[in-house]
Amino acid sequence: MRVLIQRVKRASVTIDNNIKSSIGKGLLIFVGICDEDNGEDIQWLVKKIVNLRIFDDEKGVMNLSVLDTNGEILAVSQFTLMASTKKGNRPSYIKAAAPDISVPLYEAFCSELAKAMDKEIGTGVFGADMKVELINDGPVTIFIDSKNKE
Repeated sequence: MRVLIQRVKRASVTIDNNIKSSIGKGLLIFVGICDEDNGEDIQWLVKKIVNLRIFDDEKGVMNLSVLDTNGEILAVSQFTLMASTKKGNRPSYIKAAAPDISVPLYEAFCSELAKAMDKEIGTGVFGADMKVELINDGPVTIFIDSKNKE
């Protein structure tokens, strides 16, 4: 799984001119899933995400997590995170898992995030044409790949 995490002041996802989900201060997470992903990837990522210290403490140092700040999370599926740009100029999405694999994993990821946060999180709709709005705070943007743990 690949996630792109953005620390936000606020974010929302709109589908067919209707706001599906919106959050205040917290994390906007774009989620890409490949065929090899499984529950272990989900568990590792959820633990990493909710404990990632990217929020400022009282001294202005990034030392607090989304849990520490009682922040919110909005998770949006995004198959384009699995793009390969190795060959040519048109990205290949061959690594992106098909919906029969992606949908259950995305839903499990969101469910595990909600459990870890002990509150509901915002979501998009898998496969929908979504309009995502955000105010990136910092900006702080972190990319994590569960298959390449750097």
